[in-house]
Amino acid sequence: MNRLLVPRIEGLGQMTDDRLLTALETKGSKFAVDQVCWPSQFPYRPLCAGTIAHDGKALAILFHVRGMDLRGVNVADNGRQWEDSTCEFFVADPVDGTYYNFEMNCLGKILGGKGERRQNRLVRSLTDLSQIRRYSSLPAQSVDKKDEVFEWTVAMVVPFTLMGFEQGVVPAHLKVNFYKCADLTEHVHYLSWNLVGCPSPDFHRPEYFGELTLEAR
Repeated sequence: MNRLLVPRIEGLGQMTDDRLLTALETKGSKFAVDQVCWPSQFPYRPLCAGTIAHDGKALAILFHVRGMDLRGVNVADNGRQWEDSTCEFFVADPVDGTYYNFEMNCLGKILGGKGERRQNRLVRSLTDLSQIRRYSSLPAQSVDKKDEVFEWTVAMVVPFTLMGFEQGVVPAHLKVNFYKCADLTEHVHYLSWNLVGCPSPDFHRPEYFGELTLEAR
């Protein structure tokens, strides 16, 4: 099981985009989303590098991607983001045995849900999702390009309250996984941080989550 120490950087939520990206680059913990989970079916592996930190209120996660194709046709939250060029963050609820999915496409649009498995998930409200700060290096307009190499960056700052914690509570540990996918591109791929061991593509498998340890004040 992969483990990662998440540093605390005060004031992340109040930083400008440039300062946030600089703080994550210089002080955040780096990780790679590079496990090709189903190599015989989907061998393609784009570069997906992550950086993570927290500020006592929220978790800031940045993904930098370099690879073939660029698809972002879901231009609103709670669409079919997994079909686009997308980076994902899944995290277990601290109490009830469910987990949350935050799936952000290359335009910075997020699909959010909660449940025990892939089926019967509760879609998060747009009000909930509006609490997530986002950054994308791309213009906020539909795109679908094939057979070229693209580089792009997205970031999300997710409050702990959207992960099942009460206001003011800073978790010591989180069970999580990070993913990279693009179901409807020419070069379909399914990458993860912690390897998913089931026989066919399914990121909704909390038994394969890794662990984050959050640095205290």
